Amino acid sequence: MSELASDLAAADRLAVAQSSFRVLIVDDDPDMVAFLGHLLAREGLKVDAEYDGQAALAHIAASQPDLVLLDVMMPGLSGFEVCQRLKADPATALIPVILVTALEDHASRVRGIDIGADDFLSKPVNREELVARVQSLRRLHQTRRELEGRRLATEIGHKEAMRKTFTRYISPRLADRIIAESGDAPFESEAQRINVVALFADLRGFTRLTETLEVGKVVAMLNEYFAVITDAAYRHEGTIFSMAGDSLLVGFNVPFPQPDAALRAWRTAQEMIAGFSPVLASWTARGGMPTGVGIGIAAGEAIIGNIGSPHHMSYTIIGDAVNTAARLMQMAKASELLVSATTYESIRGAVPAACVEARGDVALRGRSGATPVYSIRL
Repeated sequence: MSELASDLAAADRLAVAQSSFRVLIVDDDPDMVAFLGHLLAREGLKVDAEYDGQAALAHIAASQPDLVLLDVMMPGLSGFEVCQRLKADPATALIPVILVTALEDHASRVRGIDIGADDFLSKPVNREELVARVQSLRRLHQTRRELEGRRLATEIGHKEAMRKTFTRYISPRLADRIIAESGDAPFESEAQRINVVALFADLRGFTRLTETLEVGKVVAMLNEYFAVITDAAYRHEGTIFSMAGDSLLVGFNVPFPQPDAALRAWRTAQEMIAGFSPVLASWTARGGMPTGVGIGIAAGEAIIGNIGSPHHMSYTIIGDAVNTAARLMQMAKASELLVSATTYESIRGAVPAACVEARGDVALRGRSGATPVYSIRL
């Protein structure tokens, strides 16, 4: 770009900035309003006018100007009172205010500074002084806007980074809720003991298959599998706590309360198995791979917290519900869901009776007593 073209572009940008800069003149003298408006319009600025303090406040509340030229001596609300109200309100505190006054005494100037006025003009108004003060505050206002824009951009970037971190564990919808409501509060360092519904999902016989498959193919297959089952968990706002090998641990009723946690877990299991079916068909067509998803679900008390070392932490759940779900998952066959009796009672009305089989009391490793178990084939 030539120097002339660059100068013309800069002039165009300045003209746009000037014409978009709105000045509100507030004065009970129509002749003074007309005079000030004429001077500012010659500078390419957009000018609005009000003739008393109350009307000025209403105007500013409806459509904020970029600068206010405010006469001090007006009937009703004085310029001092209008300025004080503007500066006391966070929504209008940053609007620059120039007090236009015939008062030359020291006390009046001090009062203006004390209530937050940005500058002063003495009557009779000198054109060069008016233009210089308005342009100075215009540049200051533009700088404030740019700084605020950068601050907002930084804040948005920070929140987007937080959102990306959170969505490794929870659904995007829950991540947005956490950021909007409480920052990182749900992942506080202090452990909690709450009731959860734990879901474990695992590929049946996949470990044996990996012994005969190329490394690249194993990774690609796992990515297909996890894409399906994590999407199912996210759709029902489950929190992913662990992804190890071909197993996935999902918790419900955490980090936010979910009165229908058991139903969410049941629907997640349905969608995991149904969603994996076409993937399995594709795998079988490519070489015959006898596998499928086995799932265990259990409800009960668990401890939630950050566990690890100073160098590596994991937000996770531990407890009987998690252990029981893991044992049930290990027992489940391909396309089978095993649930504890307490979980089944919570979802009985949503499960087709023809799909359910009572397994009776089953001894699970790590538990002293037998656990009533129900099998749901999907």
